[in-house]
Amino acid sequence: MASCLQTVGGRTPIKSLAKVSLIAYVAYLTVANGLIPPFHWGWSWADLVFLAKIAFLVMAKLRYHVVLARIDFFSRYEMEQKIKMTKQEVKEEHKQTGGSALLKSRIRSMQMQQARRRMMSEVPKADVVITNPTHLSIAISYERETMDAPTIIAKGADHIAFKIREIAREHKIPVIENKPLARALYKQEIGEQVPEELFTAVAEVLAYVYRLKNQK
Repeated sequence: MASCLQTVGGRTPIKSLAKVSLIAYVAYLTVANGLIPPFHWGWSWADLVFLAKIAFLVMAKLRYHVVLARIDFFSRYEMEQKIKMTKQEVKEEHKQTGGSALLKSRIRSMQMQQARRRMMSEVPKADVVITNPTHLSIAISYERETMDAPTIIAKGADHIAFKIREIAREHKIPVIENKPLARALYKQEIGEQVPEELFTAVAEVLAYVYRLKNQK
């Protein structure tokens, strides 16, 4: 009976208490109405038969409530299972969400790698690479026929910067150190033209590069 009185959260519900009280009340009424005589050692066979009948009546009336109690117990058991399934579904959803986040992160990483490879493939087209020798490299291209102004085609910091310089040297592209200009150009986006305030400084670098080429 104690298991029938427990709920999912471990507390005794008011409904179960009411059922127990009702069962006790029914038993009391049955015994009281039967007018059982006081106990004594000289009970006759008729007294014992009468007591057995009273007990039978009590059990008969309690049987219905016991059935209800069992139904209530199995209902709560089913509810517990549903709650467990709900918690499991939450865990699975969390795993799936985490998996989706991991997948998105991998996709973004792959996209960045592809963009970096495309950028590196543009470096051989540069006219000059301007560097801050500590950690910045910016590749500049200028085609008079197709561009209104010099354009940033690649840039990078740290190991990417060193990779840009390596590719530039492999293709015999001049690498010019200019710290202030490199820092200013690095703030611009790839594919953007050199801003007007930097155009003169970049033009001077390009003029120097063109003179070197003509000397060769």
